[in-house]
Parts: sequence; structure tokens; C-alpha cells
Amino acid sequence: MEKVTGIGGLFFRAEDPAKLSSWYEQHLGVTQLPTDYDQSPWIQQSGPTVFAPFENETNYFGDRSQQWMINFRVDDLERMVAQLRSHGIEVSVDETHYPNGRFARFRDPEGNPIELWEAAK
Repeated sequence: MEKVTGIGGLFFRAEDPAKLSSWYEQHLGVTQLPTDYDQSPWIQQSGPTVFAPFENETNYFGDRSQQWMINFRVDDLERMVAQLRSHGIEVSVDETHYPNGRFARFRDPEGNPIELWEAAK
């Protein structure tokens, strides 16, 4: 069976796409969409990716009007959280150390939920 090799993009609606793209680049280092074929898109490090639909009634994302939540892998959760907080971004760190690592959550300027994951080493 032929299989997909990874996620090639995440596409979602935004009230102000240009402003939100700039926010993701400034605070998380996610390069903005190239404007021509000579530019490179954001290049990820290789690593695990979870693809998981949830029940409609889940509270896992917080607000039920949200249809998605992105999880970004990070090398150093504490440093990333400190960086975000230094820019006034409210971040909630889950103090539990799970077998697969540690997590933190926050929202982008349009209210979309974001989860950070530092994999267990």
C-alpha cells in the first residue's frame, strides 16, 4: 500500500491572514508562505506526528467552536514558554511529565488553540 510521507501543509481560515502569518513567524519561527517558487517554505525537523480526529463533544481543544488544534514539537519547552511569555502571550504549562513528554498550551491572536510538546528524552 502506498502511504503519505507526512503533512505537507495546514490550511485554515483567518480574519487577517497576513497578520496571523507574521505572528506565527515572529513567535514560533514558522516561515510565511513563499510568494514565488524561488523561496522555500517552512522546513520542519523530522519527528513523530500524531493525526487524531476527536469526538465532536471533546473539551480537549477548549472552546467547542474550534475545529482544530495544532501541536508543535519543541526542543526545550521551558525556553519556548519563557520566550512566548516575554512577548505577553499567556501560556499554560501542564506540570505532569507524561511518558511521551511535556506539554503547554496557548492561543494565537485569533483564538486558535496551540499545543507545544517536548518529547520525552
